[in-house]
Amino acid sequence: MKILVLNAGSSSQKSCLYEIPDANLPNEVLQPLWEGKVDWNQERNEPEIAVKTATGAVLQKSIDGDSRAAHVAYMLDTLTRGATQVIGQLSEIDVVGHRVVHGGLDYRYSVVITETVKKAITHLSNLAPDHNPAAVEGIEAIEKSLGTITQVAVFDTSFHSTLPDAAAIYPGAYEWVAKGIRRYGFHGISHQYCANRAAQILKRDLISLRLITCHLGNGCSLAAIKNAKSVDTTMGFTPLDGLMMGSRSGSIDPGILIHLLRQSDYSVEELDYVLNKASGLRGISGISGDLREIMTAINQGSDRAQLAYDIYVHRLQTGIGSMLASLGELDALVFTAGVGEKSPRIRQAACEAWEFLGLKIDPEKNQQQPVDVDIATLDSNVRILVIHTQEDWEIAQQCWQLLQE
Repeated sequence: MKILVLNAGSSSQKSCLYEIPDANLPNEVLQPLWEGKVDWNQERNEPEIAVKTATGAVLQKSIDGDSRAAHVAYMLDTLTRGATQVIGQLSEIDVVGHRVVHGGLDYRYSVVITETVKKAITHLSNLAPDHNPAAVEGIEAIEKSLGTITQVAVFDTSFHSTLPDAAAIYPGAYEWVAKGIRRYGFHGISHQYCANRAAQILKRDLISLRLITCHLGNGCSLAAIKNAKSVDTTMGFTPLDGLMMGSRSGSIDPGILIHLLRQSDYSVEELDYVLNKASGLRGISGISGDLREIMTAINQGSDRAQLAYDIYVHRLQTGIGSMLASLGELDALVFTAGVGEKSPRIRQAACEAWEFLGLKIDPEKNQQQPVDVDIATLDSNVRILVIHTQEDWEIAQQCWQLLQE
């Protein structure tokens, strides 16, 4: 089965093609036959495409077109032509899987996309304005290029649909519940993949494990996983809640927003911009939302960069503590995504707070660019895993499983 995966961003379109045997889903991660990305960052005058194949062929160039449909069509053309050709014709593709950030209350599992599903994703754009509209554009671009091919929506929120009401419902007016105002959680595709991969690495059944997965990238979230289910998470009604992030504030006192609206002539749009684009590491440091640049500035003596780092670590440690409270005990702490996978200093700092629980990180292993390995000491009471998240592979697996039913 050939599965095309699309991950639509507000200023980019990523895609990859997997080939999975029809008989059995392999335990190991399969590498894609082909990967493509179109980036139309506003700083560039024209879109740029980058393609690579499993055999080492590469393509990088500026392209024409001013719509996602045109860019997707160009990207698909590289599957069947030129040095990056990996299939004879597009009709060989069996299914297209899409990452959709918000599925609301109705979509607790991956589903085949129908007009009803597409309308629901569009309707939920008010809860994920930077992501759901892009996903719909991607779906429609595939319809234009590949006609009636089966398309599947894999939702970032669905893994967290198992949250108990005590974790999901906010302590505001009870009328909010009927309006769908609750904790949805995000990064679910990554948390789900990492939970399953952790069970493989530890050679344990996932249902027997209690895990905290730390997805630390530009966006950051934690998940508490028990009996193979998400029972708590840090992101909430929107991806703005929870940990301090690259440019998002994470959790703050809602009274601050009321104060600013009353006293400082902020508009709703200005508040939205500040909280999502000008807060977090970027807002505190005044330098960047990229932790690598923060670390460079710290080494150059920047007090604001140091403060940004200290707040980030404090919020991460307290977030892990809140997840511990939902689990009662812990078998493994998992780090993933850009910062989680590549920053030994953040992993070390996150773990230091829990040494009293017998959680011990091995300094040497932590520094060795670990991938899918345990970096705890042999005598640690808790395993510490660094896992390379594979969201596209998780989407491909869910497409394969859905089409077997």
